[in-house]
Amino acid sequence: MIHGESYKPIIAEAAKMAIGEENIYERVFIFELLKDKNDPNAVAGAVGFSVRQPKFYVFKAKAVLLATGGATLLFRPGSTGEAAGRTWYAIFDTGSGYYMGLKAGAMLTQFEHRFIPFRFKDGYGPVG
Repeated sequence: MIHGESYKPIIAEAAKMAIGEENIYERVFIFELLKDKNDPNAVAGAVGFSVRQPKFYVFKAKAVLLATGGATLLFRPGSTGEAAGRTWYAIFDTGSGYYMGLKAGAMLTQFEHRFIPFRFKDGYGPVG
């Protein structure tokens, strides 16, 4: 049986075999999307740097998937007491994807979704 914590390494291994390990770049901080000079509504690549080595990367791509996560801790939670300092989202979701998408000309929609932790007697948490 495959448990949830086992999915990531299994899928990562399958991806490495499918596209080749030489085509995988890890620990690269992407900070700018490159627009297609022939199509002003398309993104043709990205620019970034390694967070471990003094290397700069320019990626050319037929398609770009922006999967940076959301933006957390932008507002103070409405919780009080012990719950006020808790969050169930990754603290490193800084909203950089929103910035890069907006700067590249993307139409940003569906921002009306909010996380409201379910509260019950003697507890609270991301359930339901």
